[in-house]
Amino acid sequence: MSEHHPIGRIGSDPEAFEAFYREHLDAVQRFIARRTASPHDAADLTADVFLAAIAAAGRYRPERGSPIGWLFGIARHVVAEHARRGARNVNLLNRISGQALLDADSLATVEDRLAAHQDARALYRALSTLPEADRALIELIALDGLTVADAAQVLGVKPGTARVRLHRARRQLTTHPLVTALEVHS
Repeated sequence: MSEHHPIGRIGSDPEAFEAFYREHLDAVQRFIARRTASPHDAADLTADVFLAAIAAAGRYRPERGSPIGWLFGIARHVVAEHARRGARNVNLLNRISGQALLDADSLATVEDRLAAHQDARALYRALSTLPEADRALIELIALDGLTVADAAQVLGVKPGTARVRLHRARRQLTTHPLVTALEVHS
């Protein structure tokens, strides 16, 4: 069924993948930059997100939400899996191979993007006091710019549940100075 949707074709049609990649690369890079401080990890994770999207393209269902919500769901899983792996030797090998792929200009661009999202990473540290489900919801809405409905799709919950979690989480964070940066898109 999703073969007929443009996303369904990204695994088999190079032109469809290129168009999808170009349309969503900046959003995925911003998503990743807010979640890692290493330019090499950011480059590797961005590539992993698009590889996972190719593998999952046949399972995309437009009636479940927007393409960016679907892609952020994939990105969230890729980032979480990276954090769970935690094996320093594997990460070291990935960084070494990633360094060989990044020229000086590309590395500078990734480092600039990471520096631009330094405040967002500080906010993540503040959000660490929240339960994982509430923190993920705030990240998707306030930092990634998703609507409550799209964030609910990414997290696999109903929009009403997401609204309750969002209200509870914002109430818990009202004393933190960075919370004024939280902008909710409905």
